[in-house]
Amino acid sequence: MTTARLFQFGEEMAEYPVRVLNEREARAGAGLLFLVASIAFVRAMGFGDFTLTRVVILGFFLEFAIRVLVNPRFAPSLVIGRLIVGRQEPEYVGAPQKRFAWALGLAMATAAMVLVFGLNMAGPALMLLCVTCLALLFMETAFGICVGCKLFALIAREKAQMCPGGVCSFGGPAPITRVTSGHLVAVAAVAAVLAAALPAILAMEQPWMPEFARAYHGQ
Repeated sequence: MTTARLFQFGEEMAEYPVRVLNEREARAGAGLLFLVASIAFVRAMGFGDFTLTRVVILGFFLEFAIRVLVNPRFAPSLVIGRLIVGRQEPEYVGAPQKRFAWALGLAMATAAMVLVFGLNMAGPALMLLCVTCLALLFMETAFGICVGCKLFALIAREKAQMCPGGVCSFGGPAPITRVTSGHLVAVAAVAAVLAAALPAILAMEQPWMPEFARAYHGQ
């Protein structure tokens, strides 16, 4: 493999005007990162143990450094995502906006590295970074919304092309995507039932747990 081939971002394909990435692979990678980050966040917030958080932050830094500075083809979460969705038809999206979005991810991971490994801090600033990362990853993996790509579209001189979900060229809501008053009433009705049931749920006794589980929870 040549150096030029190793250090590149996106694939050149004759039928597309810009270098492209596989959006299915990117969303799979985002889902994997969201999963491990969520576990680390819950463990840190619930039990005060930041060991896994340190591992995840270092992993995030290496992941986004490879994506942005070397080649996303070699980023671990994208490699695993490629194995998972490899039999699905690729959804090609423009690489320039993805590079901008992932560069923001690298900046956030670098800031977290400084706080955790440089200053050994786990205060509000780190929590804000973690919550922001989780929100961005959730938006991408659950809804296919790349917030960094949208920021790129706002500040870049050239118009973004081949956006995820075709939002760059999509003219408006299709009939299947429209939300009517009936849909909103259904959502409100379920929310009302949950709200009405909440006092009774809060009054219920805690479920029985085996002794080892009770010891783990400090009960």
